[in-house]
Amino acid sequence: MAFGIRGGSARWIIVAMVFVAIMLNYVDRQILALLKPTLEAEFRWSDQDYANMGTAFQIATAFAFLGTGWFLDRVGLRLGFALGVLIWSLAGMAHAFATSVPAFFAARIVLGMAESVGTPAAVKSAATYFNHKDRQIALGIGNTAPNIGAIVTPLFIPALAVAFGWQSAFLVAGGLGVVWVVVWFALRIKPVALDAVAPAPVPWLSVLRSRETAAIAIAKILSDQVWFFMLLWLPDLFHRLFGMPQGTLGLPVALVYVMAACGALTGGFVPSRLMAAGWSVNRARKVTMLGYALLVLPVVFVQSVSSPWSAALLLGLVLFAHQGFSTNVFGVTTDITPARSVGSRIGIAAFCGNLCSVGMIQFQAYALAHGWGYAPALAICAGSYLTALLAIHLLIPNIVPIDESERGDGLVAAH
Repeated sequence: MAFGIRGGSARWIIVAMVFVAIMLNYVDRQILALLKPTLEAEFRWSDQDYANMGTAFQIATAFAFLGTGWFLDRVGLRLGFALGVLIWSLAGMAHAFATSVPAFFAARIVLGMAESVGTPAAVKSAATYFNHKDRQIALGIGNTAPNIGAIVTPLFIPALAVAFGWQSAFLVAGGLGVVWVVVWFALRIKPVALDAVAPAPVPWLSVLRSRETAAIAIAKILSDQVWFFMLLWLPDLFHRLFGMPQGTLGLPVALVYVMAACGALTGGFVPSRLMAAGWSVNRARKVTMLGYALLVLPVVFVQSVSSPWSAALLLGLVLFAHQGFSTNVFGVTTDITPARSVGSRIGIAAFCGNLCSVGMIQFQAYALAHGWGYAPALAICAGSYLTALLAIHLLIPNIVPIDESERGDGLVAAH
């Protein structure tokens, strides 16, 4: 049964659906980090084994990004998004049946490949269902989803695993994704960009070669390495620095991601208000991103604090800034990209970000093996966003939004 919904407010149902999908995406991928002590003991993993699983996930996701953005643009948002969610949900459930390290590797690889649909689908949804005025708010709300997932996971997954076994955590999260697919196919909401939901040819090589794509890709490389470092190693950091066992990690980790969620919301609100006050898109975007980049700098003091809550506040400030910055990277992409090819540009940039994040994941395992702790990685995090902003400024000196009248019905430009 399909439910057709009309009216401008109905588009926010799409935001809610995207929000839930991306939240479940991050629940699925974070379960392994939270259950690391349990699985490490049962399957005799080393830190290097764990880092290698993270690397396999990142590489699979990265190379899949090269195709999934194009795939969404080519087959259409509705079918492409649903297939991605269905496959990643089944892959997440497959973890429950793994009995060896190679089996976990296989499940992580399929999960990573399918989850690559999430980012381009979320950005394409905003470009498809919202005009320029509302799109940034939609992106900001959608970009809180990873953080809500990262909040929910440490609060509920360890308790679920203790009560019903670690397998139940993977099965419940994956099952919710299957339910999402059923609801998604039942909805019928008219898009603003009519051409963007339908299959369409995309000049992929032209998108790949453009200076704008290079700018977005560099920004994703420098910011994603921080995000994935935090996502994979944050529970371990609290465990090593403050001797916190698995059962007590949830609250400080959750606080970090609560702050991250707030950052995503401000990332949509701040530039929108500045533009409403008469600022140009270029000025509003870059000043906002500069503010977030400066907020990251105190992260170098994390290892100097004595309380896990003080550390959580500093790390939360980093992810607050990251999500605000990232929301504006996505915003720049939708500013300068026709709706039909948004998936391709974001897919290429996300490929670069995910692949290069492997270096950060492996570097941290190397740092721990050589007794360096977390200080070098935190120093890299501190400078990443200022460098990313510099790259955007040099490659896109003036951010000029695509003329809405050139996009056809609201958003779509002719190719």
